[in-house]
Amino acid sequence: MTPGLPDPAGFPHCPVCAYVTTGTARLCSDCAGRTLQPVSDSHCPVCSQSVAPGSACGNRLCALPVAARGFSHVDAVAVYSGALREKIHRLKYDGRSGWALIFGRLLVGWMNSHPERMHGVDHVIGNPTHTGRQPLRHIEAIMDAAYTEDVNHAFPLSPPGGHRLVKATETPRSANRSLEDKRAAAAAHAAALTWTGDKADIQGATILLVDDVFTTGTQLQHVALRLCASGAADVRGLTLARVPWSG
Repeated sequence: MTPGLPDPAGFPHCPVCAYVTTGTARLCSDCAGRTLQPVSDSHCPVCSQSVAPGSACGNRLCALPVAARGFSHVDAVAVYSGALREKIHRLKYDGRSGWALIFGRLLVGWMNSHPERMHGVDHVIGNPTHTGRQPLRHIEAIMDAAYTEDVNHAFPLSPPGGHRLVKATETPRSANRSLEDKRAAAAAHAAALTWTGDKADIQGATILLVDDVFTTGTQLQHVALRLCASGAADVRGLTLARVPWSG
């Protein structure tokens, strides 16, 4: 840090940090990276799940060909644990909207730090929540913040309010449901989405689909398949948090 200026407070003390409004994506990303649980060096190249060296991933989706899986791979900023898990929950269910700013910075910070993973991406879009979601549309809030924090417009993010994927109707939730119910909910979610941009924009495009939490990837699979059916050439995933999974 610059001499004479305070050090960052450290994640998850972001709300009282001296840089909560003036910090950059790089500053917040570097700061949070000191406390967030990183994705294991030994991880599945498809879903980022931690695996023992030389072992196959236990996620059934990873064994599928890309045409059946829909997405080529999913990256994660960190593991869904500890303070990150709590703060995502605060934003998602308590409406603590200030965390959208921080998470937007973390996404942009990850993109800046992984140019090889961003190569060729034509659109960075959020996996949408329905337009009437309460207490807030957390994915949209995060993506709007990411656009604002990408001050050099280095990435193809949509401006606030210009989300390319929109979900106008609510569909069944999948939390704490059976695997069959989760698959049905994922299919219903994907079917409810509308591409609001120019249809020509999706033809042959590489899309980075952003979400807050990734567990098995069932919902991402269905959304990716829908995008590919609409003309996308490649769908990649980026999630704030990868849930440790042993299924």
